[in-house]
Amino acid sequence: MSTPREISYPTYLELDALLSLQRPQSRPEHPDELIFIVVHQASELWFKVLLHEFDHLIAQLEATDPQAALTTMQRINTLVELVAHELSALDTLPPQRFMQFRGYLGSSSGSQSAQFRAIEATSGLRDPHFMAALKEHGALPPKVARALEKPTLQALFLSMIERQGVSLEAIYTEPQHGMLLMLAESFLAYEQGFARWRFLHVQLVERIIGPDTGGTGGTLGAKYLAKTVSQRFFPELWALRAKLYGSR
Repeated sequence: MSTPREISYPTYLELDALLSLQRPQSRPEHPDELIFIVVHQASELWFKVLLHEFDHLIAQLEATDPQAALTTMQRINTLVELVAHELSALDTLPPQRFMQFRGYLGSSSGSQSAQFRAIEATSGLRDPHFMAALKEHGALPPKVARALEKPTLQALFLSMIERQGVSLEAIYTEPQHGMLLMLAESFLAYEQGFARWRFLHVQLVERIIGPDTGGTGGTLGAKYLAKTVSQRFFPELWALRAKLYGSR
């Protein structure tokens, strides 16, 4: 019988491996490149957690468990706020200093993040603009392809309430559907948080490289990002608000 290794804080978190993954490319090494790398690596770690939580959420919606789904959505919304907030660390990066190491980034671009694209697809993006952007980098990464094969969150939610014999309008007009109402509102809070995250990203990019400068990897930079702010994950929830309350 083998003796398990002693678990400590450094070994449990694999700190030696983790802290060896920040590898600035600038020569001589630019002092601001490390924070640029860490912010993006930290985002990718949170993307991993978000996708993990979305897997749970999808299972809960399919199992018609709105209470568990609401708890998961509360965590997801907190994570989105966290990822958006950490962008503020890059507000401390002056444009002239970023340009001193930007050339060492090569063709790398945030649009190449398979996890972020999978989050967008899981959330519900299927519009032509999004699908065209996915094809710019060749074959779809497996994470993105799997997300596109699944129903959107809106479709899963609508299927769940249909199984319960409840209409979307009834959720907002009949008081006995409080749990479903809170879940629906958590979806809209998610969409608002995601849009805020995108907006902060647009502002960050414009602040560093300007609104008309192309991004790395041949992307349109802030111009492309600005187009994504108005994308909708839950159009039927928004349309219902207009129907019920828009003319009052």
